[in-house]
Amino acid sequence: MTQEQRCISSWPPGSASSRHSQRGSDRPPLPAGTSCGGGRARSVPIASIPSRPPAGKMPKKGGKIADVAKETQAQCKKPKLDTAASPSVLSYESPDSLFRSLISPIQEEEFFRDYWEQKPLLVQRNDVLVAAYYQSLFQLSHLKELCRQGLYYGRDVNVCRCVSGKKKVLNKEGRVNYMQLKKDFDQKKATIQFHQPQRFKEELWKIQEKLECYFGSLVGSNVYITPQGSQGLPPHYDDVEVFILQLEGEKHWRLYKPTVPLAREYNVEPEERIGSPTHEFILKPGDLLYFPRGTIHQADTPHGISHSTHVTISTYQNNSWGDFLLDAIPGLVFDTAKEDVALRRSIPRQLLMQVNTADCTKKLSSLLRRLADSLENSRELRSSDMKKDFITHRLPPCLGCDSDPLTPGGKLPKIDSRIRLQFRDHAIITVEPDQENADEIRREMVYVYHSLKNRRETHMMGTEDDTASEDGLAQQTHGLRFPLSYLDALKQIWSSSTVTVKELNLTSDAEKENLALSLWTECLIEVL
Repeated sequence: MTQEQRCISSWPPGSASSRHSQRGSDRPPLPAGTSCGGGRARSVPIASIPSRPPAGKMPKKGGKIADVAKETQAQCKKPKLDTAASPSVLSYESPDSLFRSLISPIQEEEFFRDYWEQKPLLVQRNDVLVAAYYQSLFQLSHLKELCRQGLYYGRDVNVCRCVSGKKKVLNKEGRVNYMQLKKDFDQKKATIQFHQPQRFKEELWKIQEKLECYFGSLVGSNVYITPQGSQGLPPHYDDVEVFILQLEGEKHWRLYKPTVPLAREYNVEPEERIGSPTHEFILKPGDLLYFPRGTIHQADTPHGISHSTHVTISTYQNNSWGDFLLDAIPGLVFDTAKEDVALRRSIPRQLLMQVNTADCTKKLSSLLRRLADSLENSRELRSSDMKKDFITHRLPPCLGCDSDPLTPGGKLPKIDSRIRLQFRDHAIITVEPDQENADEIRREMVYVYHSLKNRRETHMMGTEDDTASEDGLAQQTHGLRFPLSYLDALKQIWSSSTVTVKELNLTSDAEKENLALSLWTECLIEVL
């Protein structure tokens, strides 16, 4: 075998590569009432900007004025568990460099041309440094200390086993006891599924935060630990793009042709329906596997191997063109109807009472064509809900407690200051109706949302009916609210490497300083 081997094949039956496979469900728990990119983020009050704030003051949430120091008080917490990692084999210089180093030696262009959403990719590495680094990300031996942090069945850990082609859940009630967990692992041959380990492991936090910047989509993870001669889950497919990193031991995998290409939901498939594997292989420490959503798969730990540990990194759930259209079309219809009287005409009398509405399809087709024409002639397309869902639930920057992004530093921005946007990947601009105005006619405002104050502890863990929510740790929306007249100036800052405050496209120096001070207080710009 070569030093680094990639096993590549397309989908015709019988094209399996050497060795076996099987694996557990890769679906990350999603925030309740939301989805991984296409969900609806709950709107909560965010910082409001008055026309002329007092010098040195920053608008507080709800439109009131508060001191800068109080508004941005640091809340840096030590991670619950971070063990020393081996020297990283990944490049954290940028999101692009991180992804390139993750799939190495495959080139980025080749990956997206030949594999992404198309077929699996197996990268087998005979590299002790990569294997040691992967092993440091998460190990079976880490569970004892993690259980002391207050883990709960269902929320943090699932215990399961595949029996006669079905998933058997072996969870107990309440808090996880390590001795009981180890007993189920050893005696019942149960698989341990650990949800969202990036909450505890800083190296995974770093990896997933960079991948969220790279993909512009939420990135979750699960760790699966399976004893020898056992299988955790039956053959199934997921609704996420999957990257598998083998951390400890070996795992025997089998992949099958999708019955639903690029599936939008998780589903178990019976053995008699899936046919023969298209790919079969063994993953060893340091190996990487990618496969698209909809790929049917199963995995087991071979006899003679004490256990297998792998981490599944998942992304692109509900992040398709269909999801984007569902998000964007309501705003497009609303805006177009202001200008096009055809969209404002009444539907036929008693249309809503009819069983068969086939007669109106021609009219709907005509209106959709008018919408398409309007879209081609428009400068911007609203898609605020998907944007807000992503920015609200993604990981904050991983800078460590010695470099707290929540506290602004350096000089205050003045009219002659040169400023630069920072944390570009962690902030978005949207235009939407004023959330704080209850009047029937709500004027449009500019909102700047950011993820700098998001909580690592709640990443991908939901917002309702769980312990995190009960403890008051549910994710909130953070950002600023401006009059629509500030939009061009904000675009200036976002599109320029640097800009002088006095050059901002606003009518008065007071507005220019107000904008700069507001962004500086949220740590979104730095003064050069």
